[in-house]
Amino acid sequence: MDIGEQNRLAWDKKVEDRAVYTQEASSDVIKKSKAGNWEITVTTNRPVPRSWFPASLTGKKILCLASGGGQQGPILATTGADVTVFDISNRQLEKDSLVAEREGLNLKTVQGDMTDLSCFQDETFDIIVHPVANLFVKDISHVWHEASRVLKTNGTLISGFTNPVLFIFDDEEDRKGNLVVKHTIPFHSLQDLCEEEVEAYLKANHTIEFGHTLEDQIQGQVDAGFVIAGFFEDDFGGSRPIDQHLKCFIATKAIKASI
Repeated sequence: MDIGEQNRLAWDKKVEDRAVYTQEASSDVIKKSKAGNWEITVTTNRPVPRSWFPASLTGKKILCLASGGGQQGPILATTGADVTVFDISNRQLEKDSLVAEREGLNLKTVQGDMTDLSCFQDETFDIIVHPVANLFVKDISHVWHEASRVLKTNGTLISGFTNPVLFIFDDEEDRKGNLVVKHTIPFHSLQDLCEEEVEAYLKANHTIEFGHTLEDQIQGQVDAGFVIAGFFEDDFGGSRPIDQHLKCFIATKAIKASI
């Protein structure tokens, strides 16, 4: 099974279904951003602190990694940054191009798998913005090491990812308001399904998701040459029962070490 291809098709379908993370930035948001009142998210609700960015982004080379959908990329392009949006779904990338054309912004889009950034040379980017996306990758060590390779020394990696505790619960029961522990971590979407159920799951163009350990998420960045310099948590905004108990999303600011 080609996990990347399955998730590409699934995200193309999410665009057709107008899922929340495929909703491009509005003209009002871009207008405010052009006036200097910009903010982005890499989790669900909480904006990334402006202190995580340099005072000026003019001329900075930014990679929006697995970040298609017309959200982070166009907003950052309003700052004068040199923005490249990289995503596995061409339909998601079309959203970035749509906003750029609509608002007169300059940005580039590149289609590809976040575990393979071979189209970019070493130390190309000043900043990488990587919203919640590595749950669609089986081995996230490749994501961290590739990000480290293409980021300049002392460059910044801003990442959002899922707290693995979310994946221990039965998703269907959770959406009914019941927190029922069912799975173990590490987790993947197909691990408890029989052959027939797997076939139906894939045919329906669902994403294959992975619940990675916090060690893989945080120590994985350290192992790739990063120093963690910032951290915050986020939730579903009160829309899921688990929000009453803990926050299921994490964001980190990491600096590529010079040694």
